[in-house]
Amino acid sequence: MEQGNDTQISEILLLGFSEDPELQPLIFGLFFSMYLITVFGNLFIILAISTDPNLHTPMYFFLANLSFVDICFTTTTIPKMLWNIQTHSKVITYEVCLSQMYFFILFAMSNVFLLSVMAYDRFVAICHPLHYKVIMNPRLCGLLVLVSWIMSILNSLLQSLMMLLLSFCTHFQIPHFFCELNQMIHLACSDTFINNLVIYFAAVLLDGGPFAGILYSYSKIVSSICRISSVQGKYKAFSTCASHLSVVSLFYCMTLVVYLGSAAPQSSHTSAVALVMYMVVTPMLNPFIYSLRNRELKRSLKMSLRFQFFVLPLPHIEYYCDYTSPIWITQANLFIEITD
Repeated sequence: MEQGNDTQISEILLLGFSEDPELQPLIFGLFFSMYLITVFGNLFIILAISTDPNLHTPMYFFLANLSFVDICFTTTTIPKMLWNIQTHSKVITYEVCLSQMYFFILFAMSNVFLLSVMAYDRFVAICHPLHYKVIMNPRLCGLLVLVSWIMSILNSLLQSLMMLLLSFCTHFQIPHFFCELNQMIHLACSDTFINNLVIYFAAVLLDGGPFAGILYSYSKIVSSICRISSVQGKYKAFSTCASHLSVVSLFYCMTLVVYLGSAAPQSSHTSAVALVMYMVVTPMLNPFIYSLRNRELKRSLKMSLRFQFFVLPLPHIEYYCDYTSPIWITQANLFIEITD
């Protein structure tokens, strides 16, 4: 195949959603609002977990890491898009484009690994309650997060280095609001077989593997919950993993929509909308899902908000036993229910 222009790309045009000038203020306001909600919502989650000693448990440690990844995930693309709208420019340099693509892959993959690690944590809490503290010790929790980051960094670095081997033609336009890997490959004039092979291999191994782990963990969780005799005991056990299950369902549903949108005939518009749901809506909803379904986190968020914004003296709070907390279920009620 003809190699095309071997010179390095200097600039790329990001076409975005619409070229209609009247829609630009609406798009800017919508994405700016969602970005602020995403950043501050996840920051409050991190603040609540870091300042409340009662939340210094493996489940909340992983949640704080997930919130950090969500902030970085949206920051990789949305600020650049907002800047382009504000300056009426669609240009992004080749170096910035590669950097954006690298960090997008990095944080997307980190999200996948952290969700699988959180599923394993719920599996241990429900299926092995008496050994939970021994198994999920601080050393193992730190190691799981470290391995997740290392695997994500290596995958992102590999994908980016493979992109440097391609030569490009003179048509430098991407029908998206950021530099997406598949769209960059479509711009290449050289053979992209190896690049596509690496993408598919990484998708099967690094996406399919964690997803299979999540399915296995929840199959065991459901099996353990079904052995509980009382309805109240089943509800209490299920409540410990309901938030995570909601986030996992939302994340993988949006991932499926992205793949279906990319495969659709009108992929330029459908895929862009699907990516918005995947990149912006999912990280924005995660703090609401966890805070609304978790009594301990909700109480800690209220305390943090009152202290940070109103600077009022906090009243004395009597800590009570939260029957939805993993410690209560795993060490008392759940064990009694299963062994009845």
